[in-house]
Amino acid sequence: MKTAPPETGAFFARDRIWHPPALTPGYKTSVLRSPQKALISLEGTTTELTGPVFGHNMLGPTDNDLIVNYARPGEMAIGQRILVHGRVLDERGRGVPGVLVEFWQANAGGRYRHKKETYLAAIDPNFGGVGRTITDDEGGYWFKTIQPGAYPWPNGVNDWRPAHIHFSVFGHGFAQRLITQMYFEGDPMIARCPIVRTIPDPQAIEQLIAPLDWNATVPMDMRAYKFDIVLRGRRSTLFENRKEGN
Repeated sequence: MKTAPPETGAFFARDRIWHPPALTPGYKTSVLRSPQKALISLEGTTTELTGPVFGHNMLGPTDNDLIVNYARPGEMAIGQRILVHGRVLDERGRGVPGVLVEFWQANAGGRYRHKKETYLAAIDPNFGGVGRTITDDEGGYWFKTIQPGAYPWPNGVNDWRPAHIHFSVFGHGFAQRLITQMYFEGDPMIARCPIVRTIPDPQAIEQLIAPLDWNATVPMDMRAYKFDIVLRGRRSTLFENRKEGN
């Protein structure tokens, strides 16, 4: 199957009604981060529309295997093993090849491997919590990891983040940059999350929830979750809790 050439014209504009408002007081940090003045729309430059380009030679052999990519030789991360896969699509539903997909997450106990992390859950010495891959000719991607844990955060008296994985997606131009989060089907904490509750459309929330993909599970090894990502346009996957781009 012949792959469609990369787009060189203007990308689809994001639908700002579909995305959450920039100012949502229930999500406390949005108060300081939201714009204080009217937004300005600018025409995309050639470099914004056509670059950058990523190659598979930049990837390490275990970059998309978070179970072992930070582990000591012969060891692996602790937690329920899962496979996450999907496609990066454009507004027309076509797969976008050559997209850099980066991901990061907390460990099975809900703790990030970061010097500023304060949650009392234990650090897993064999889990770094970061990885990356590049989409294939049909826009497909996959990676192995462990099921992340939920964790508390100081937004309210007793607010918790549901289990989630962060994604950074870099399409065929800077205007196709997307940062988002993936949640897991059946998690009752999703509806309680102050960040999720900034999203006005229930269908938009559903787009952030990865269903269990029984057909892709690996018997006696790992469950699988399917998460498709749409770049730009009316059906774009939601930017991570703030309105960005043109």
